[in-house]
Amino acid sequence: MSTFLRFALALSFLWIASAVPLQGQTDPSTARHPIANADLPRVPVVAAHGMVASQEKRASRIGVDILRQGGNAVDAAVAVGFALAVTLPKAGNIGGGGFMLVHLAHGHRTIAIDYRETAPAATTPEIFLSANGEADPKKSRDSGLGVGVPGTVAGLALAHARYGSGKFTLAQLMAPAIALARDGFAVEDDLVDSLLLAEPRLARWPSSARIFLKAPGVPLGEGDRLVQPELATTLEEIARGGPKRFYEGPIAGKIVAAVRAAGGSMTSDDFKHYRAVVRRPMRGTYRGYAIASMPLSSSGGVHLIEMLNILEGFPLGKLGAGTPEATHLMVEAMKFAYADRADYLGDSALAKLPIARLVSKTYATTLRASIDPNHARAAREIHPNSTAIVGGNTTHFSVVDRFGNAVANTYSLNFNYGLGLVADGTGIVLNNELDDFAAKPGAPNAFGLVGGKANAPGPGKRPLSSMTPTMVFKDGKLMLVTGAPGGSRIITTVLQVILNVVDFHMNIAQAVAAPRVHHQWLPDEVVAENGSATETIRGLVARGHKVRTGPTSGSAHSIVVTPQGLTGAADARARGAEADGY
Repeated sequence: MSTFLRFALALSFLWIASAVPLQGQTDPSTARHPIANADLPRVPVVAAHGMVASQEKRASRIGVDILRQGGNAVDAAVAVGFALAVTLPKAGNIGGGGFMLVHLAHGHRTIAIDYRETAPAATTPEIFLSANGEADPKKSRDSGLGVGVPGTVAGLALAHARYGSGKFTLAQLMAPAIALARDGFAVEDDLVDSLLLAEPRLARWPSSARIFLKAPGVPLGEGDRLVQPELATTLEEIARGGPKRFYEGPIAGKIVAAVRAAGGSMTSDDFKHYRAVVRRPMRGTYRGYAIASMPLSSSGGVHLIEMLNILEGFPLGKLGAGTPEATHLMVEAMKFAYADRADYLGDSALAKLPIARLVSKTYATTLRASIDPNHARAAREIHPNSTAIVGGNTTHFSVVDRFGNAVANTYSLNFNYGLGLVADGTGIVLNNELDDFAAKPGAPNAFGLVGGKANAPGPGKRPLSSMTPTMVFKDGKLMLVTGAPGGSRIITTVLQVILNVVDFHMNIAQAVAAPRVHHQWLPDEVVAENGSATETIRGLVARGHKVRTGPTSGSAHSIVVTPQGLTGAADARARGAEADGY
């Protein structure tokens, strides 16, 4: 878009943000709005026609280029998804899986695509236990037993085939990713940080060290060039032959060989039988807005709606963003949702689960009545007889096109660089997503989440996820596209972005930048981001909460649709993230 138009739109959005009376709570400097993340940008990117917000600038620009050429949001999302597998190897992937929400403006349809990884057929409920029957995290996090059958290629290909514009072949959408893998690109921003942290994990595997390390113990650094010729060849094969080239034949054989050499039990038949699944979105309402989010095998949509239902009965807008009063109520709602997650949820294809009750307004009314606005409830008073009580990395991107179509996509390898293992001869970084199963009731996964029998390992099962790609609608029109990485914090990050927009009337940059809190039932503590207001923390402690300050939480790359155009924010918690449009 022109510089003049971008400037004019920016001025109009700033005027709107400052002119609308928001119950006295719009100014971040006011005492009732103690937002302290002053270093994060508060002015959204604006565009007239289309926008992409993702964790890596090259991928965002590739998506916008597809939109400029007449592609729809799905075309752009597929191109971004494959590009991130090259430029954001810690989380962008073709060796993992995830979830995509697609909104089609024509017919006002919203579709959920579940391309979560599946457990190999040889998986048993006891697979991650030691000889004495205790959970052995090394099996699920550091060995081939933790690798699920990757779903990303199937998911992106399904989205393209069913919901793309028809103007681009899969090969055309993959071409930018192939070029980046073949020619390489400069290591910078988050890639520098992630390689430094993941070096010991990558160094375990010669096939990984050959790509990401320049010497033993020395990862690629600022200014070095990441070249991935084997990944380029793999992507070219998929571009030529579609997903069948990935799930049947030499690529699958190489991945299976790598997994089995690392102690896993995966077979070629596990690959051959993998399918991405189209599902109905999880739906709810909040203060007159319609919510569409991810259904199982993600817990995200269920518990996002459960928390929104509880909070709908409280006057959050009057209490003010970031105040102790509002934050306390959010935390209490989080406790209920995560306790229910631990007790009830798993793979809905293999268990009858009480979803309708969990997302009902009646159930929320019952939970809300037990919240004391002045005192924290002990976590173990919630579901005191739960079987879950005993003594990563992901990335999200959002896309909106000029036709009103949209995509919210979250996908993952679990840890940074997953298992750390690149399947030799493929360039593909493999996941360790099966750690998201409950190895036994009450045994926490790497993010501290506990679960029960519904989320036990089993053949062909999809482990429960927290990924929460979400869309919000007002009067039948798309308003917000959002989602986030962050392991167990994903659902609460998405919750707070929605509350910031709907209840506290922030623009999307403010909504994304505002400090976040998190509670996941167990352990019984509030994690408040560094930069949270002292007033807020003191108020929580005074109500009986145990509060721990911690690092930044998630990166919620989001887009808001307004009558004036599109506004977007790439969460600056992730270095190199970018919202771009035209």
